[in-house]
Amino acid sequence: MEAIECIKGRRSIRAYTNEPVDREVINKIVEAASYAPSWKHTQTARYTVIESKELKDKIASECTHTYPNNGEIIKQAPVLVVVSFVKNRSGFERDGSFSTSKGDRWEMFDSGIATEAFCLAAHSFGLGTVIMGLFDDTVKEAIELPDNQDISCIICLGHKAEDPVAPKRKAVEDLVIYK
Repeated sequence: MEAIECIKGRRSIRAYTNEPVDREVINKIVEAASYAPSWKHTQTARYTVIESKELKDKIASECTHTYPNNGEIIKQAPVLVVVSFVKNRSGFERDGSFSTSKGDRWEMFDSGIATEAFCLAAHSFGLGTVIMGLFDDTVKEAIELPDNQDISCIICLGHKAEDPVAPKRKAVEDLVIYK
């Protein structure tokens, strides 16, 4: 699959088949995502892959009160991936000071780049993903995430049970300014 085709063809998938996702494929997706650029090559993105139906159901029912529809999507996805990042490394100097006026927001920027690389890689393997940012902080406790990490998003991953049409895009003229 060509890069432009992959970018233009990826959709947020909210319905999945029951078919499991092979761990070897998941590892290849994570490996591809590891090539995403990061601040000073810190590679702070981490992936907690949840296949356990019990844990997915717990997260769906106990950790999605801010947007319960996400819980319904999580329940039927074969895999849930919690994307986290190692704190205080991306955008920071060795002495702990910020390298940029963006402060600690660079952590989320790097995590976002890695997340999109993950989703594009999944799409190239014929899998669907949806990135979710509406979840309760209790996800961190539910997956026993180490204290030195924070969660940036969660991703449902699986074989697509839908093929949504691309929503209308803004014209290039509305998006770019040349000076």
